[in-house]
Amino acid sequence: MALYMVIERFRNADAKPVYRRFKEHGRLAPNGVNYISSWVTADLSTCFQVMETADRTLLDEWMSHWSDLVEFEVHPVITSQQAAQQVNPA
Repeated sequence: MALYMVIERFRNADAKPVYRRFKEHGRLAPNGVNYISSWVTADLSTCFQVMETADRTLLDEWMSHWSDLVEFEVHPVITSQQAAQQVNPA
């Protein structure tokens, strides 16, 4: 399973339509995509979300349900512990 930092910029800096859809339909993520955690900027314009999947194309499927409301940026990430092990292997 790989981790991805998904940066969501709400169109027109408007979170209301995003939260409305989430309330009505849930995350709309396909099987195989797991939500880990998220943080939203104080002005409610951007969300930083960590997702997990073994199949990167499933993220594209998930994002297609939101692309009318959100602009996405996706970055593969590793944990700090994994980074430390790569820098200083035991």
